[in-house]
Amino acid sequence: MNEPAVCATCPRHCRLAEGQTGFCRARRAENGRVVAANYGCITSLALDPVEKKPLAFFRPGANVLSVGSCGCNLRCPFCQNDSISQRGADEVGFKRAMPEELAGLAARLAEERGNIGLAYTYNEPLVGWEFVLDCAREIRARNLANVLVSNGCAEAPVVDALAPLIDAANIDLKGPSQDYYDWVGGSFDTVCRTIRTLHAAGCHVEVTTLVVPGRNDSNEDIDAIAAFIASVSPDIPLHVTRFFPSFRMLGERPTPAADVRRLAKVAGGRLKRVITGNL
Repeated sequence: MNEPAVCATCPRHCRLAEGQTGFCRARRAENGRVVAANYGCITSLALDPVEKKPLAFFRPGANVLSVGSCGCNLRCPFCQNDSISQRGADEVGFKRAMPEELAGLAARLAEERGNIGLAYTYNEPLVGWEFVLDCAREIRARNLANVLVSNGCAEAPVVDALAPLIDAANIDLKGPSQDYYDWVGGSFDTVCRTIRTLHAAGCHVEVTTLVVPGRNDSNEDIDAIAAFIASVSPDIPLHVTRFFPSFRMLGERPTPAADVRRLAKVAGGRLKRVITGNL
């Protein structure tokens, strides 16, 4: 009997029988290896303002071609993109596009509409990191920018492979501890390591924390998040963002705007740039 193939992309390390798909719904065992089953599966494609990523201090006022696929290795109850992030390629509508094709489109839009590059976003891009890597190489060859929007929950070899090619990233730091990450199904230490690695590689890094009432909305919660970010660099911007009901939390109340402003002020005690979002 063949041994299961072990996925090394994220800390879950799914053990997959031949043909089986992992927890993320994006990776599958084929011929004894785990591959990106969502490679080239494009569910979302749009020319967005870079501020929508959100990036407040990277090429402000510019547009970036933004691409999404399907799958995610977390199960955040408040997910706003669950129609693609919580589904696999056999559960969503998609169009197939290869890295050279996307890079060519990005280059044409650079000439016609001032596009600065390609952003990997909407679902969790790192569950299909091989596609991101191949696209990033094509984009870099055209002297355009690579932008990563991610939960950051990927193993070191994945992040190490991508870091030299990523120009800007917004990484979700969802909560202040592993206790919080137990709720969403991830690894706090892994995300912190991703932020450190990208910053050390010279990537422009911004961080987002969605404030969920009763979960991470105390002064102590946001101060712990800000303290970690400041330990990497107090220059890293933090987006403190308001929660609105979605996915499995439709019955919850939105975060009071006053709470977001209060927490932003707390974070500002440690960080030079704090931005409020969704107010």
